Amino acid sequence: MTKRLYLADDAVTTFEATVERVLSDPARIVLDRTHFYPTGGGQPHDTGTIRATDGDGDAPWRVVDTEMADTVHHEVEPTGDAGSSDEAPALPEPGTDVTCEIDADRRVAHSRYHTAQHLLSALLLDEFDAQTTGNQLYADRARLDAAYERFTDDDLDRIEARLNELVADARPVSSYMMDRETAEATLDTDRTRIDLLPDSIEELRIVEIAGADEGDEPYDRTACAGTHVANTSDIGEVVVTGRETKGPEEERVRFALAEHVDVE
Repeated sequence: MTKRLYLADDAVTTFEATVERVLSDPARIVLDRTHFYPTGGGQPHDTGTIRATDGDGDAPWRVVDTEMADTVHHEVEPTGDAGSSDEAPALPEPGTDVTCEIDADRRVAHSRYHTAQHLLSALLLDEFDAQTTGNQLYADRARLDAAYERFTDDDLDRIEARLNELVADARPVSSYMMDRETAEATLDTDRTRIDLLPDSIEELRIVEIAGADEGDEPYDRTACAGTHVANTSDIGEVVVTGRETKGPEEERVRFALAEHVDVE
């Protein structure tokens, strides 16, 4: 199994690894260790490049998709001059040492949106008793589904204002591992949402957003394998861009970072 390094440090975007095996149709590389995040939990996959460490410095393979199958698979395509020849370069042999680079702007955007989503989920649960039922993140926007009858325009204004207060509070964000049995016995499952995880997952990564003051209970504590910023202030200003009804007593809230909102 590939060691998923992003679970311990989700800020790394360049790392060394060794090829364990390669697959075809489509071309995929399995590494012994990776910081590439595979699609999951509403967060899209990382992209980037892989090159032989002892090569000429060019990165012949571009990572266009990362997915969790039996382990982490990095789907690749030839890049640059390597993709212009009649014959694509051979995939690296197992045992090849490689240097990997993640597209940092894409990763940072996903991390900012993911932490913002955790804040929003906690806010809706605390102030509206609305539990999150789903979410989807992108590099320039996000949405969250919640069990609630209907949010009014005043509600959305209140949500946006409170969300930005939490961002401005500069609350630290941290993570740690915990075995599932202990988590189920000691943590609030309404917040951690452990019940949504497959039974096969026996060790959980818990992401916490600190309380208002040192010593307070965390504002949010959730089982999550995704990437996050280190502090809520790293999110930046958030704009609630709208809502829609998704079904009986289910609302969708759309939001974006202020820099991604078109100004007309």
